[in-house]
Amino acid sequence: MPLDTLMHCNKQWSTRPADERYTSLHDMGDFFANLRRNSAEKIISSRRLMATPTDNTADADIQITGPNGHAYTPSNWAFGQLAALAGAPAGYMRNLPAPLAADCLNYGFKYSRDIEDVGCLLTRSGDDISIRAATGPRYGRVWNSQVVSTLIKRFGSGNPADGGDFTVPGEFGKRVVITKENTTLYAGDRDMFVFLADETNRIEVPGRRNGQTGQMARGFFVWNSEVGAATLGVATFLFDYVCANRIVWGAQQFKQVTIRHSAGAPDRWADEVVPALRDMSRASALPITQAIANAKAARLKGDDVNDWLAQRFGRQMVQPVVKAAKAEEGRPIENVWDAVCAVTAHARSINHQDERVALERKAGALLDKVA
Repeated sequence: MPLDTLMHCNKQWSTRPADERYTSLHDMGDFFANLRRNSAEKIISSRRLMATPTDNTADADIQITGPNGHAYTPSNWAFGQLAALAGAPAGYMRNLPAPLAADCLNYGFKYSRDIEDVGCLLTRSGDDISIRAATGPRYGRVWNSQVVSTLIKRFGSGNPADGGDFTVPGEFGKRVVITKENTTLYAGDRDMFVFLADETNRIEVPGRRNGQTGQMARGFFVWNSEVGAATLGVATFLFDYVCANRIVWGAQQFKQVTIRHSAGAPDRWADEVVPALRDMSRASALPITQAIANAKAARLKGDDVNDWLAQRFGRQMVQPVVKAAKAEEGRPIENVWDAVCAVTAHARSINHQDERVALERKAGALLDKVA
């Protein structure tokens, strides 16, 4: 697998069941809006929680009773969070007979930990109310319905049949009918993931390969969990095409913002992620091509190249990047754009994904500085 591929969406595509696949952001938004309408946040002292078994078998349901005397069934995810709060390993607890598991939880709630507040997310489904999350009291919840609502305002339904620039990508650059089998819109009661792309208004990128101009599409990922299963984040990038397995090929200029669900998460969502999505929706090819033109105009000469690279990437990176430039273009680095291409080319040889992505981000940031 080439190292300039993105597997984020492929992982979603290969694991999500049919009821967690959507062909429209409107349908996804309706699901999350209904979930939010039927949910309530409660702060409860751990000392006032009581676990009770429903029968004596292993893997039996355990209910959690709060101070009002009502019993709620935790979701599989919330059970793991409650076990962590009680200081018990969730995997082991799930295999215990229900009465013993309940005893372990109760001991943890009352004795093995200091008194602390628990943020419980309660969700009603018909006549039943479940605990969908058990977090710290200062958990900064950004509702999935907020995220999807923002996407709809900026990009519409996400289905190419409804129009709009940013939609579920086609296959190998060609538009296809979007179904649950090939969609890139995923949502369950635990988390959500969206991949949209503009494959119509492609960007002319000079020096894309072997000195030749090439066309690239713009795309972005957005993900979130309102129950603590994942961070809130957005990633933007350029790419060549998406295959039928929802793998992104030829990805470049990958930039990512992630936000932990701490107390400030809702404010950071408004201050950092929403503007990024707004800029993506308004962006045209001009700013990117202008940045490339500026980078090509920023000349580097002779020994200055080595010093310039060392100051930005460290002395140990100079020779690998210079070597990558000669292998990729058949000539030395002459300007900032050559340097960006060379650093990106060297990054493809790095096996560790985190290191590779970090280096690609630093290379992409050079364009911002000369724009």
